[in-house]
Amino acid sequence: MPGRRQNLVPQARQGLDQLKYEVAQSIGVTLPQDGYYGFLQTRDAGAIGGNMVRQMITLAEQQLAGQAGGAALGAQAGR
Repeated sequence: MPGRRQNLVPQARQGLDQLKYEVAQSIGVTLPQDGYYGFLQTRDAGAIGGNMVRQMITLAEQQLAGQAGGAALGAQAGR
């Protein structure tokens, strides 16, 4: 099954990899430099993925709040 999953935005791969390493470091998990994750415990992999999702949701909420705030300000300015 390798190669089935594709990013919707191919340019995002580098950013996701960076986030993965940052999250792993913050929770104390050492990722192998050779890219082989076969020795990584399932619990550690899940913790990394879960924390990545948590951070992405937080970022998306902040961006939506900023857009909603800007739209509300723009609507008030038009009155």
